[in-house]
Amino acid sequence: MAALDIDSVHAFVLVADLGSFTKAASALDSSQAAISVKIKRLEDRLGYRLLDRTPRNVRLSAQGTTFLKPARNLMAAHERAVASLSAQVRRIAIGISDQIAGAGLPALLQKLSAFDPGLISEVYIDSSPRLMESFDKGTLDAAIVRGEDDRRDGELLVRERFGWFASPEWELVPGQPLRLASIAKACGVRTDATRLLDNAGIPWREVFIGGGMTAIGAAVSAGLAVAPLAYSVAPMGTLNVGERYGLPQLPDSDVILHSTVTEPLSQEALKMLAAAFRSRYANMSGAEARKRWPASHSEQSN
Repeated sequence: MAALDIDSVHAFVLVADLGSFTKAASALDSSQAAISVKIKRLEDRLGYRLLDRTPRNVRLSAQGTTFLKPARNLMAAHERAVASLSAQVRRIAIGISDQIAGAGLPALLQKLSAFDPGLISEVYIDSSPRLMESFDKGTLDAAIVRGEDDRRDGELLVRERFGWFASPEWELVPGQPLRLASIAKACGVRTDATRLLDNAGIPWREVFIGGGMTAIGAAVSAGLAVAPLAYSVAPMGTLNVGERYGLPQLPDSDVILHSTVTEPLSQEALKMLAAAFRSRYANMSGAEARKRWPASHSEQSN
């Protein structure tokens, strides 16, 4: 029976989850070359190719797909064995902005759990200002938020695009104010959007105020109003109608990770989560992006 190197199995699981040798290396604080060596060592041990590599992407082979679940189980068993030697319970409290979490949050949490099964994660979803208030008070160990002020601390994860999203059936009635859906007056996105509308001389009326992104997404999908949303959290099937109706361009927004985590294993888990966030944004397919842009924009950008 082939003896497997646990670090090589760990590297394989990360590459499979993140779809990239580079992102896996970043999560492990290693190099792409070192990750490649570990994967090659694992493949040699098993006698199968686990990953199919092309210049643009990395995909699981048939054998890799079969091996992925047992590899996760092996990692979980390894973590339990190590944790059994220590009475210390590792816990991390993470805040994630509701303008960032989106529909991809379950997949991100699954990757975090698979990466470190022995870590107890407390995840809080709220507005960026409230999360930063909790982080500064020490209630949160880490916060993934929108950069809404002049703070220069934290790690930049990605710069996100925003647009004016509406259902395909929604139309701006000539001579009527723009029907707007937003979270709350304290929301930085709402502040930026309404200021830009006022500067452009575009009348608007708030017709829906939601208690969170789920409510806003439902209102937009139902055709009740238009909402300024990040591409990653805009409901599927909605469109950016900003260019169609001459609405002002919304500024990009920085997604920032703030952390006070010092425990080494928890730091590694947080690095993996950061890499997974970057991967989520990078993996928004061209087909999805085209669905979110009006045809006139696609023609202009080609």
